Amino acid sequence: MTTRPRRDQAPRPFLPLDARRRRSDNKRVSAAASLPRRILGFWPALALVVGNMIGSGIYLLPATLAPLGANALIGWGVTILGAMALAFVFARLAAKLPCAGGPYAFADAAFGPVVGFAVAWSYWILVWAGNGAVAIAVVSALGVPFPLLASGAPAFGTALVLIWALVAVNIRGVALAGRIQLVTAILKLLPLAGIVVLALWLLLRDGHAAIAANPSVPIGAGAVAGAVALTFWGFLGVESATVPADKVKDAARTVPLVTLLGTALTGLVYVLVAGTITLMMPADAVAASPSPLAAFLGRSWGAGAQLIVALFAAISALGTLNGFILLQGEMPWAMARGGVFPAWFAKENRHGTPARAHLVSGVLVTLVMALNYTGSTATLFAEIATISLAAGMLAYFVSALAALKLLAGDRAVTVAAIIAAGFVLWMIYGLGLRANLWGLGLLALGLPVFLWVRRAR
Repeated sequence: MTTRPRRDQAPRPFLPLDARRRRSDNKRVSAAASLPRRILGFWPALALVVGNMIGSGIYLLPATLAPLGANALIGWGVTILGAMALAFVFARLAAKLPCAGGPYAFADAAFGPVVGFAVAWSYWILVWAGNGAVAIAVVSALGVPFPLLASGAPAFGTALVLIWALVAVNIRGVALAGRIQLVTAILKLLPLAGIVVLALWLLLRDGHAAIAANPSVPIGAGAVAGAVALTFWGFLGVESATVPADKVKDAARTVPLVTLLGTALTGLVYVLVAGTITLMMPADAVAASPSPLAAFLGRSWGAGAQLIVALFAAISALGTLNGFILLQGEMPWAMARGGVFPAWFAKENRHGTPARAHLVSGVLVTLVMALNYTGSTATLFAEIATISLAAGMLAYFVSALAALKLLAGDRAVTVAAIIAAGFVLWMIYGLGLRANLWGLGLLALGLPVFLWVRRAR
C-alpha cells in the first residue's frame, strides 16, 4: 500500500519531459536533486499576484491612454475579460502541474522542449525588459516630490539603485521577498481606495458637474485594440504564482485560488480607479501629468495629498518590481533544471535562491535601461512596455493552446482557452508592427542559445 504525502510536503521536483529522459546527466542539471522548500503561503502568494499586477500600470497608463478617450474604457473592459480567461487557464493548468516554471512547464508538457524553450525565453525577456519599465514607474512617481528625478541621468541612476537593491533582496531569500511583497501590496491599495472614496463624494456633492467636459473621441476597432494592448500591461503578472509554484505551500490548491482571486480583485480596482480618472479629469491634464492619480487627489486635497499619493505610487511600483525580479530569476533557473538552458543557471546559493540567474537578469535590465534612458519617463515607459509585451505574448498564447491539449474534454477550460488565445492575438495586433518585429527579433536571439545547449548534451 502506498502512502500519500502530506499536503504540506513538497512533491517530487518537476523536470520537463525531455529533461526526465536525461536525469542521469548530473553535470547538466546539478540542482535537480534537491527539493525546494515550500516557503510562500496563501497571503504572500496572493500578494505576489495582486502586487505584480497593481503597480506601475494604474499610475502611468492614464497619461498614455488619455488621447484615446472612451476607447480606453472599452479597452479596460475587454482586457479584464481577457485577463480573467487567462487567469482561469493558468489556474486549471497549475492545478494539474503545480511545478516550477509556469508557462514554460505547461508548454513543455504539451508540446515538448523546443516550444517549451521558446515560451520560457520569450517570457524571460518579457519580465526583465518589463522590469525596466516598472523601475521607470517608480522614478516617475518619485519625480513628483523630487522633480530632479523626472528625467535624464538622475532618473536612470535612481532606477538602477532600486533594481539592484531588490536583486539583492531576492538573492537573500524568497521568504524576505515574500514579506516585502505582502507589505507593499497592502500599502498600494490605500491611495487607490482614497481615490474611489473621493470620486463618490464628488459625485454626490456635484452630480454631473463632477464629470469633465472632454472632447469626444471616435470609437474605433484600431483605437480599442491599441488600448487593450496597453491596458494589459496592468494585468501583466496574472501568471505570477505559477512561476515559483515549487516554493508555494499546497501549490495545487493555493496557486489556482490566488490566481483567480487576485485577478478579479485587480480588475475591480482598475475599473473603479481608471473610470474615475477618465471621467473626472480633463484629458489634456491627464496626458501632461507624470502621475495622474496624484494630480486627481491634489486638485481636491491640495499639494500635500498629491505628494503623499506620489510616494504611495512609488511604493506600489516598487512592490511590482520586487515581484517581477523574483520571477526573472526563477524562469532561467527552471529552464536550466529542465535541460533547455545552460546548467550554470541552475546553481543555487546557500539561501536556496538562483543567485546566478538573478545577477544575469539584473545585468540585462541594466542594459535595457542604458539603451533607452534619454527622454521623458512617460515616453520611455511606453516604449519599453510595448516591446517587452510583444516579446512575451508567445508565453500567453501557447499557455492557452497547452490548456486545450492537456485539459481536453473540459468544456469550461476549452471556452476560456479560446477566449484567451483570441484575446492575445488581438493584443498582438494592437501592439503594432514595430513592437512585434522587435519581439520576433528578441525571440530569434534565443535560437543560438537553444542549439548550443542541445549540442552540448
